[in-house]
Amino acid sequence: MSELFDEVNEEVRREQFKKLWDKYSIYFIALMVLIVAGAGGWQGYRYLEAQKAAAAGAAFEKAAELSEQGKHEDAEKAFTELAAKAPSGYRTLARLRAAAEAASRDPKAAAKMYDDIAADRSIGGEWQDLAKIRAAGLLLDSAGYADIQQRLEASAAPKSTFRHTAREMLALSAWRNNDMTAARKWLEAIDGDGETPPGLRSRAEALQALLPPVAKS
Repeated sequence: MSELFDEVNEEVRREQFKKLWDKYSIYFIALMVLIVAGAGGWQGYRYLEAQKAAAAGAAFEKAAELSEQGKHEDAEKAFTELAAKAPSGYRTLARLRAAAEAASRDPKAAAKMYDDIAADRSIGGEWQDLAKIRAAGLLLDSAGYADIQQRLEASAAPKSTFRHTAREMLALSAWRNNDMTAARKWLEAIDGDGETPPGLRSRAEALQALLPPVAKS
């Protein structure tokens, strides 16, 4: 008798499953199609992105070769074109290299290009700081200390990635503009930082020797 009940229950389950399948099979099939299409689309997207990155890498190398050959205007043009269409990582590098190439013909224009990169919040803080350093380096001989200070003071803060270079530039700018108090401030910051590179520390000590002695009160 129990076997009969088992067979009946099994038959009832089959009938219920058939009804459910007849009612919802179209939705199940659609879901499977979407899953397969989504997986295929993701793989296709990854493939296209890899192709774009490879093409950008090849274009970057060609532009770098132009620079190595001394063809700076052609290199600048190539990097500028790459910056307009490359994936984000190569785009930032291309913008930096385009500015570097422009520096050989027009330092002020190159500094403006670096300023534009520094103002672009979409690229990340370290890239922005690097652009600030590069721009200040191009203007160090012509800009006043107040300008260099405005550009670099934040980058000279403790734990900033480029603080050592920023402090040295600030000290040099202050010294060249006869602001010995500011020069001494940045040289002391260099001296007091245990992570200051040895070469920079030696240059700071040499500059320190050129400063007039502090007046005794």
